[in-house]
Amino acid sequence: MRATTDKGAVSLFARRIVLADREVAGTIVVENGDIVAVEEDRQRPEAIDCGDDLIIPGLVELHTDHLEPHYAPRPKVYWNPLSAVFAYDAQIAASGITTVFDSLRVGRDDDRPGVSDALLELSEGLEEAKRSGLLRADHHTHLRCEIPSRGVVEEASDYLARFDVRLMSLMDHTPGQRQFRDEEKQRVYYRGKSGLAEDELTALFEARKARSAIIAEPNKRGLVALAHDRGIALASHDDTLEEHVTESLADRVSIAEFPTTVEAARASHAAGIAVLMGAPNVVRGGSHSGNVSALELAEAGVLDILSSDYVPISLIQGAFGLAGVPAVGGLPGAIRTVSKAPAEATGMTDRGEIAVGKRGDLVRVVLVGSQPVVRQVWRTGLRIS
Repeated sequence: MRATTDKGAVSLFARRIVLADREVAGTIVVENGDIVAVEEDRQRPEAIDCGDDLIIPGLVELHTDHLEPHYAPRPKVYWNPLSAVFAYDAQIAASGITTVFDSLRVGRDDDRPGVSDALLELSEGLEEAKRSGLLRADHHTHLRCEIPSRGVVEEASDYLARFDVRLMSLMDHTPGQRQFRDEEKQRVYYRGKSGLAEDELTALFEARKARSAIIAEPNKRGLVALAHDRGIALASHDDTLEEHVTESLADRVSIAEFPTTVEAARASHAAGIAVLMGAPNVVRGGSHSGNVSALELAEAGVLDILSSDYVPISLIQGAFGLAGVPAVGGLPGAIRTVSKAPAEATGMTDRGEIAVGKRGDLVRVVLVGSQPVVRQVWRTGLRIS
């Protein structure tokens, strides 16, 4: 299989084909990697008969942190980067994801050395895997930039000089701000993760606040300039206040990742900034960190995109979980949150829906009870899972 470079042909018949705005029965015809026909109410004799299974467009994933656990499965244990990429890619494809933005981080906390220290090694593994032609999904890079970190602008600039990046996000995990506006929640998080005593946590948080006050704003300006100079889409992260959305508009941000409040999500959506929430938030019925529920935003009509975040299979599960929310628009609207909407938000107009002229990225899904199970996956007409 050389899925990265080859393009295939396939015909599929199903009684439930999920288009961007409705469901139909019929045959999808893919030639030379692209959809050339969607023949409603017709079954071609040569088509694969998918019966009552659903055919949906290949999923588009903008923010997954799942590569890093394959590379660093245990503290201080680092896997061969090429092997880690292939294992991760197989899981991504089996989840119905045909386009994935691999999230890699520049800038780090002084007390948390880890995967970010091996960023270049992991990125080289990704590039080698791409050159092999054996990757199942179409991989792109999402560079996550921790604003209040020393040297983050220089790190990002060096990275952009070596690797292609399609999306950059602006993160700020300073205590008392955004995701951790409630500082006690951050203390609970760090107590479990670091084992630090209370006085050590207090000293750590105060040092981060002091550093952020000095370097966060100039770093942000530098990162925004880098993105715009190179035509890279920008995302904000953990917007909490309406003033955060005002800043995003000034920075020409196109995606609001994981807003923590209804107010921030409403303001972003109203301003034309696509609101992205975690699919695990939908699957679990709430945020693991105690922030706003993705279902609440969906019910309010201000949820645009889902991301698998840290569980790849959650992307398709989350989409089907939204199908019963009236404001989403049924199953077609729910599938748009994991296909057409993320594709459009990053300028990928060649994919994200089942329509003539779009890429032949297709997923065959069977429902087992209420759970969607991925049965087969095609990318550009080639079977990849």
